[in-house]
Amino acid sequence: MNRCSRSWESVLAGAGLGLFALDGAAIAADIPVRMPVKAPYIQPVFDWTGFYIGAHAGYGRGTSSAVLADPATLATGNHFSGVIGGVQAGYNVRLPSGLLLGVEADLSFPNYLNSNSVVSSLTSARSDVTEQWDYVGTARGRIGYSSGPWLAYATGGLAWAGERFLNTPAVGSDEKHINARLGWAAGAGVEYAFAPHWSVRLEYLYSRFERADVRFPSGTQYSSTLDFQSLRVGLNRKVDWPGSNSWTPKTALTDPESDRWEIHGQTTYLPQGYPGFRALYTGTNSLTPAPQAQATWSNSLFLNVRLWEGGEVYYNPELLQGFGLNDTVGVAGFPSGEAQKSNFPYPHYNTSRLFLRQTFGFGGEQEDLSSGSSQLANRVDVSRLTLQAGKFSVLDVFDGNSYAKDTRKDFMNWSIWAPGAFDYAADKLGLTYGVTAELNQKQWALRAGYFLMDAVSNSNSFDTRIFQRGTYALELETRYSLFSQPGKLRTIAWLNSANSGSYRETLNDPALNLDIAQTRKGRIKYGYVFSLEQALTDEVGLFGRWSWNDGKTEIMAFTDIDASLSFGLSIKGAKWGRPDDVIGIGGAINALSRDHRDFLAAGGLGPLIGDGALNYRRERILESYYAYALNKQLTLTADYQFITNPAYNADRGPVHVFSGRFHGEF
Repeated sequence: MNRCSRSWESVLAGAGLGLFALDGAAIAADIPVRMPVKAPYIQPVFDWTGFYIGAHAGYGRGTSSAVLADPATLATGNHFSGVIGGVQAGYNVRLPSGLLLGVEADLSFPNYLNSNSVVSSLTSARSDVTEQWDYVGTARGRIGYSSGPWLAYATGGLAWAGERFLNTPAVGSDEKHINARLGWAAGAGVEYAFAPHWSVRLEYLYSRFERADVRFPSGTQYSSTLDFQSLRVGLNRKVDWPGSNSWTPKTALTDPESDRWEIHGQTTYLPQGYPGFRALYTGTNSLTPAPQAQATWSNSLFLNVRLWEGGEVYYNPELLQGFGLNDTVGVAGFPSGEAQKSNFPYPHYNTSRLFLRQTFGFGGEQEDLSSGSSQLANRVDVSRLTLQAGKFSVLDVFDGNSYAKDTRKDFMNWSIWAPGAFDYAADKLGLTYGVTAELNQKQWALRAGYFLMDAVSNSNSFDTRIFQRGTYALELETRYSLFSQPGKLRTIAWLNSANSGSYRETLNDPALNLDIAQTRKGRIKYGYVFSLEQALTDEVGLFGRWSWNDGKTEIMAFTDIDASLSFGLSIKGAKWGRPDDVIGIGGAINALSRDHRDFLAAGGLGPLIGDGALNYRRERILESYYAYALNKQLTLTADYQFITNPAYNADRGPVHVFSGRFHGEF
């Protein structure tokens, strides 16, 4: 029974006690009067008074007028828009009359598409200036009226915006200016409390900022105006302090107070670095031989809701920040799965997953599905059909290896946590739109899927010629027992139909000057994956993968690998009294097709590699990590990777990559 129902039961019980007291007073009217007894406190369904935290997502639109002087004067006006997301916190006081007074602070961030954060851009003969916004914040008062679970309010106060002004002069090096400007914000909203500690809101905000005046070292002057408006949906969690009327000491902050939905979250901070290494030469997509260190930080919520019997919707908003080593180029088996192909100096919002799942049970034996970030706790038929449609990653459904799958928890290297030669459809963050079907039986499962393919290699736009372009994938998972220990073998066949270029055609035409884009047309690429996982004991697991593709056309979405063999062990720490700790030891050997290596040797560039020349050898990677569990929610990891022949080049390396990782989840 949910807590909301229990609250109504408290109301009814209190009313019953009141009637009983009145009845007792009438019966015993002649009994001497005693001191009055204080009536029991009846907790309302939602107490608006108190502190709250939350997150929001929505749509933002801004306008700007800009003037560039260097010394010729240029002017422009611009509109920009896109999806936004952020966080908020505040405090409310509800008066007995229903009047509500509050304060709130929030931060909003643009999404990961670079074009959505460009405020304005001006180009002259001497300068090329771009203005980008990184965040918008407000600190506001709120006044409103609440009635039961509903609240309507107006809000206003201080606003500020953080921006970057980038200038590429015709002569000299690039120039950057970081700027923050103040302004004001006003808006209104409506909020609904759907559980004792949870509320959802719809809010509109308008912000106007002061003029920015920037002078670059080259003498170029740039000024602009800025106003911004947003319409956003927010989710708030009320936080009760001990002693408050609505404090429930056994209620966790993440308790959804209902079996209709669940909330999960994670944060992962992952720094990496390497000392200098030997390099006979360095190209456009080479790993820089000088010492380097970078870090990434991801923050995620997972909101999972039951809609009807068998029907569920999953929403995964994320804030992503940071850089991969060398802007995520230089190694085919790149050392961090958290280092996507887009680099963000400030947090950027992304709707990483938003999909509908429908499960049809066929009766018979049942099994329990445990609660997780992408799974609502449920009891389902073992024999079932599951359909899924929306935005997610291909590897959310395919190749669910238990020991090497999640770069936020286990192995970090791209060619160890994933099948390296599987060029699955994805944008620069590893996500796409698709539909899948899974038929599950006790000893096997069959999965099939179709996914939108990138419009061109390594891009954030998709080719919407549905079924004509895309990734088709088919997986058979067989389950078995070896020496009383469970194991799984997955066999995946896949085919890409994409607007892609040919390595050999590019090489055969010197007039193209190695520009593979000029050979792009509809082409087929295909491949396969064998993925094995085998428990050796209750604490030790073995995994291995072999993946291959035909290697004739350019890589569309993943990385420059045409054949890959990976293997490793995962060891839990029960033997040394640390049952939640994990040691991982793994390795990968990556290779290229003849056409692919000839293209790179001639000076061609792939999505991740291209040294300008190539002394070809297979890329070899060894990775080991120790994950130390601070408690059930927090883990610290130390990781080491030894990379021989980075980007398949014996003239460079080896490279020693050292990493740390802090991971928290609920």
